[in-house]
Amino acid sequence: MSAHEGWQFVCRLFAAGMPVLRATLSPREVALLPHLGRAIQAAVTDQSCVLCPHCALHRAPVFGDGRGGRLCRCPDCGPVPVSPQDGAALRLNEDWLRQKLRLALAIDSRDGIDDLGDGVWRLGESRRAPVLLARDIVRLWQEPALLDRVRVTGGDVRVITPKPRETRGAPFGPGVQWWALEDRFTLYGGGIALIGLPGEPPDPQASDPTTPVKGPFSADFRWVTLPDWPHGPIRLTEAQAAVFEALWSFKGEPRTAEQVMRRAGIDSAMPIDVFKV
Repeated sequence: MSAHEGWQFVCRLFAAGMPVLRATLSPREVALLPHLGRAIQAAVTDQSCVLCPHCALHRAPVFGDGRGGRLCRCPDCGPVPVSPQDGAALRLNEDWLRQKLRLALAIDSRDGIDDLGDGVWRLGESRRAPVLLARDIVRLWQEPALLDRVRVTGGDVRVITPKPRETRGAPFGPGVQWWALEDRFTLYGGGIALIGLPGEPPDPQASDPTTPVKGPFSADFRWVTLPDWPHGPIRLTEAQAAVFEALWSFKGEPRTAEQVMRRAGIDSAMPIDVFKV
């Protein structure tokens, strides 16, 4: 799986905002699922209708076959046996998405997430700028008062949404930065990483050297903060930090172990060598 393909799939699920039948996924999308881990979860859907397992063209009502099994009555195929797998559905774990975006943006963990309703969330503040995540940019165009609710003096509002079908220039006026979810982030190491743009100022130096700045890592990669680890930031050795910094520089693209270690400047062929106790 490439990080790009996996991330584009995650973004499509977020934009849809509802469960999808596994049977409607392409073979490439099905192949992504084992690699996405906690980002994807099983979903419960109405089982009174299913996509016809034979033609995959029509949703058809389901009936008992009189022998303990089930049939759907497709308008083209007629009665077709239905298995439990034919109704299997999945959805994006949106709590996972929001938490990983907060880590990627180095949002203070003490700053909670506010649900503003109808697919809009305030994730917190990053670089003293309120961050909004919205499922659809049109929602914010229709209700600009949502932006006014989160504005702070002297700071822009940062809006993150999936890319609309058509947009030109800046979709909002002064004081609002818009980031396309698909373009500004990517999957990285079980989480989400922010992708910088040429000409952007460097990440600010945090007063606390353990503060996550690059995904779960501190600015110098010497500390890593894991949301499910209750004992605080984990200190890495200089060699371990160099390996993670090298991996980060590849932006999720596949690389051999030798390429990683060469970028890290370590005289070894295997990254695992620096993690042995």
